[in-house]
Amino acid sequence: MIAERPDCDALGDARHVLAESPVWCARSASLWWIDVRGPSLHRWHQASARIDAWTMPEVIGAVVAAADEVVVVALKDALHRFDAAGGALARLATLEHGMPENRLNEAKADALGRIWCGSMWDYGARTAGSLYRVGADRMPARLRGEITVPNGIAFAPDARTMYFADTRSGCIDSAPYDLATGTPGPWRTLVDAGVAPGRPDGTAVDADGCLWSARVDAGCIARFRPDGRLDRLLALPASMPTSCAFGGAGLDTLFVTTGRQRLSEATLAAEPLSGAVLALDAGVRGLACAAAGAWALA
Repeated sequence: MIAERPDCDALGDARHVLAESPVWCARSASLWWIDVRGPSLHRWHQASARIDAWTMPEVIGAVVAAADEVVVVALKDALHRFDAAGGALARLATLEHGMPENRLNEAKADALGRIWCGSMWDYGARTAGSLYRVGADRMPARLRGEITVPNGIAFAPDARTMYFADTRSGCIDSAPYDLATGTPGPWRTLVDAGVAPGRPDGTAVDADGCLWSARVDAGCIARFRPDGRLDRLLALPASMPTSCAFGGAGLDTLFVTTGRQRLSEATLAAEPLSGAVLALDAGVRGLACAAAGAWALA
């Protein structure tokens, strides 16, 4: 398949070590994302193009929108509420205990505001990660284990299918999802390894129910149909895309986070946009990002 080459704009001049977890907040018309290694949290205001940044006290693995000025961040072993107005962090739920080599990575909310979050041995050095669900009772439930690098958490437009990818395996999995109970059914492989260049990282879903998969180490975004068929490839000016999210007033802008972690000096010289957050027109309308429930605000 021949890759399309859309025009890309960078949000600001920053070049992050490992930008990740973009999430659009429609209420404030802003994009949030993180730099895992910063460790830092960032917000871009569409109206003014201003970018705010906050240093985090430890490695950060994801951000989930909750309200205009409040987000949930996944720090090393726990979810925390962060109030941007005052800069205060408050612990919501500790997901793992006594696992100093692990850190949290990737988090998304379902349509009822529960947060799904993965964990991993840092840098994917061992298969020691899990997938957790946290809801109103703030009691983490471990729903999947034996994970190396958790990524690609997403939900179909009707919330009846859940998606997940272990980047190291190269596959994208799907499962029927019971929204009422927050329980996925049996997992199956939706997209086999090698169907598209690179390996799956973060995922966004568009209004047609298609998956947009950031293909780390391949410098592209792959669009898969709900049945797993490869539909489109979008080439990027950075070889390490990490995740993507739809945003903008019409949800028709695809924002892509990228990294520069462990890239050679020669690669960095050839890819001046590595580590930037990119914005492009993908030619489709996306889905709004689900927000964390009211339980995360109390």
